Amino acid sequence: MHPYMTQALALAHQSLTLSAPNPHVGCVIADADGQLLGQGHTQRAGAAHAEIMALRDAQEQGHSVQGATAYVTLEPCSHQGRTGPCCDALITAGIMKVVASIADPNPRVAGQGFARLRAAGIAVEVGQGAHASRELNIGFFSRMIRQRPWVRLKVAASLDGKTALNNGASQWITGEAARADGHAWRARACAVLTGIGTVLHDNPQLDVRLLATERQPHLVVLDSTLRTPLDAKLFQPNRRLLVYTASGDEAKIAALQKRDAQVISVPDGHGKVDLTALLCDLAQHEINDLHVEAGQKLNGALIRANLVDEFIVYLAPKLIGQGADMACFGPLTALSEAPALEFKNIEQFGADLRIVARVSGRDAF
Repeated sequence: MHPYMTQALALAHQSLTLSAPNPHVGCVIADADGQLLGQGHTQRAGAAHAEIMALRDAQEQGHSVQGATAYVTLEPCSHQGRTGPCCDALITAGIMKVVASIADPNPRVAGQGFARLRAAGIAVEVGQGAHASRELNIGFFSRMIRQRPWVRLKVAASLDGKTALNNGASQWITGEAARADGHAWRARACAVLTGIGTVLHDNPQLDVRLLATERQPHLVVLDSTLRTPLDAKLFQPNRRLLVYTASGDEAKIAALQKRDAQVISVPDGHGKVDLTALLCDLAQHEINDLHVEAGQKLNGALIRANLVDEFIVYLAPKLIGQGADMACFGPLTALSEAPALEFKNIEQFGADLRIVARVSGRDAF
């Protein structure tokens, strides 16, 4: 892989907590002699994309990009969205070659950006860094192709898999370093999902506090009968709150709406929230990556419905014995029924281990 594509991927990573719901993209522009002319990454939604940032960077440094090569980690967009088409900006600037990692899965682009570049006489090469770019944007690819977010379920547990004592005490099973890393996963998500049980028991904020971020993820609460307290800490200024319910209680709905919550009814016919319908609706709200921090019941329901794509599990070097489990589902009648997972990464944070495990084959879309 060309060093400038490696650099572009590093730039894309810098937009991880910034650019949602847009994909995380980096761009490097270099002349025929390999001199760096400009670079940049996608900004907040509605602001400049990576290619525009790189062109601006070159201009600010007094560099002409006529005849230059642009290394970009995703196909330049070809449609008018919150911003104009990046492929047109590259054409106008005089770029002569585009090296891109992968095609944009957005149906409004999907090869059209490459086609317009080639029609303008620009050489296009595709493939360098494709896997890395797709992994960085797996939530965006999921929303565009599967029409649902990529679901990550985060759990902090003892070595014997307990998330709390029998009396409910859970602060803190893991240490400060693991908690900070957990906030980093929150920060990269478009939304954080929890259940009403966690809201009532813990009254959490579920925001990003342990590291600096320019964007807080949206909040999603699964509350079948609308028991969310109107003074819950989840109600935060300038932060979107979506409450999914099976209830049609107009008084409760109105009370939540007065607190600026959006109440969405997706009943499953049995008094519960339809989890598949919830995910499909979140995709309509431009949620790419959904980060789940919930109790054993909601965790179990999501696993039972085969809706979890990836697990972020922090294991503390302690034993609890009797206590709350990571997830409540089953019982299984055969080991072959157990969800098959693949370890993607194992890393130590302080005294704790973080395991990233993905459902086998789930990313084959």
